[in-house]
Amino acid sequence: MSGTSAALTPPADAIAPVRHPDAPAPGELLGAHYGHCFGCGGEQPHGLHLEARAGEGVSVTAEFTVRAAHQGAPGLAHGGLLATALDETLGSLNWLIQTIAVTGRLETDYVRPVPVDTVLHLSAEVTAVAGRKIYSTATGRIGGPDGPVAVRADALFIEVKVDHFIDNGRPEEIQAAMSDPDQVRRARAFEVNP
Repeated sequence: MSGTSAALTPPADAIAPVRHPDAPAPGELLGAHYGHCFGCGGEQPHGLHLEARAGEGVSVTAEFTVRAAHQGAPGLAHGGLLATALDETLGSLNWLIQTIAVTGRLETDYVRPVPVDTVLHLSAEVTAVAGRKIYSTATGRIGGPDGPVAVRADALFIEVKVDHFIDNGRPEEIQAAMSDPDQVRRARAFEVNP
């Protein structure tokens, strides 16, 4: 990405990311971390319903179809929605390093318009880790993994404890997620960048 700010440049003492031994296998669908998540949740009627898959190393791929509800200009995806798709894809990387983290900074370059009914193919990877800071990058391509680049982003995620969500989330949703009888869904609700 061109013009990345100094805040998104890893420090000299940053280390290479390490895939956690319990991370999903390459090719495995990651699934939604929370059903009501606008990015990956299936319970949001106008959400992205983005599906991410674990890649090799510390990378993921994802895709979603731009629908009429996602328009900004007539027939074109809203820029904020494209930034959301990048953020969701970048957040999925945290499953590969088994770290609870939230977006600290996201810089997006818009390269070309994305028409409604287009499938946007996204790829992302963690580039470095420095303490609680996780540096990553993503690209969105139109029509296929080798299609023309439409959007790019660089991001900084910050590792947090689960208390971050409990202390700051709306109590009704926190309680509903914590009361879910499905232990896996209950844990996943707080795993990745909600």
